[in-house]
Amino acid sequence: MQTVLNPARPAGALVLFSGGQDSTACLAWALDRYDTVETVGFDYGQRHAIELTARVAVREAIVVAFPAWAARLGADHMIDIRAFGAIGETAMTSDQAIVLTERGLPSTFVPGRNLVFLTYAAALADRLSLDHLVGGMCETDFSGYPDCRRATLDALETALRLGMERDFRIDTPLMSLTKAQTWALAMSLGRESLIEITVRHSHTCYRGVRETTHDWGAGCGECPACDLRARGWREWVAQGRPGLS
Repeated sequence: MQTVLNPARPAGALVLFSGGQDSTACLAWALDRYDTVETVGFDYGQRHAIELTARVAVREAIVVAFPAWAARLGADHMIDIRAFGAIGETAMTSDQAIVLTERGLPSTFVPGRNLVFLTYAAALADRLSLDHLVGGMCETDFSGYPDCRRATLDALETALRLGMERDFRIDTPLMSLTKAQTWALAMSLGRESLIEITVRHSHTCYRGVRETTHDWGAGCGECPACDLRARGWREWVAQGRPGLS
């Protein structure tokens, strides 16, 4: 089916898509907003490499559940940057305990990860003629990563524009949302179908656990990512499972 362009919608976007809850919400947000949407994932040697499988499952489920979005969903791209992931030797890429470091940051923090992701994504987007980069970074309910802050991304956006002579925009639709509000955003965009896809197919757990399931999805239930996701779910359910107002 050929996509019918809507002149009221920006032309195209590249979504940084990990297969987690946040990037699933961002993918839906982009599909609702842009005429052409492609996705990019990164293999950086993460312990929870199961998310690379979850990416495929989420995309396939969205295609089935949302025909209008399927018509706008383009190619998926995977970039191997395992050499970068090995530099940090963090709890995200090696078998270490998840603790707070002497810097006050979680040991899951991979230094510069989002900066590297977005730089690779921009290089790919330049080749694809896509001007919008969409990421699930958030500075409301998050694990304290400094490269999730909007100020950091504003600086990078300026650098990418200068360095590539292209009017890149880094869209962060979740930046000011709590995790409960992220669930509400998913409800607003795709109703119960998108909630079900997020619960059944997306993966957030840092430990890569899929065998244990909860009402909010699969995961160990103990790592920081599971804790944020579970608390957001409980808050959203307590509010009556609303859409984002």
